[in-house]
Amino acid sequence: MSWLARIRRRPETAGSADLVVGDPRYDDWEVVREFEDVETGRAWLQHLSEVGVPAALTSDHSPDRFGRGEIWLQVPAGRWSEAEEFLSELE
Repeated sequence: MSWLARIRRRPETAGSADLVVGDPRYDDWEVVREFEDVETGRAWLQHLSEVGVPAALTSDHSPDRFGRGEIWLQVPAGRWSEAEEFLSELE
């Protein structure tokens, strides 16, 4: 990669690889938690993944360079109560 391409390349924010931005496929999914940063969201996402609950971190906009923004932990419709029950036990 040339030096010019490296300069123009947008740096990834902390954990942004797990974040889905502006994807309408998740519009029907239910929000279980809302976070101010990607790193916190990733930790909660991991807990759901470990127990087999499908989930995704979503946002309408890309987070800032520090990984902050409006981040939602969402699950498919009909799985909210299962996810909420598990996450409530962790709090």
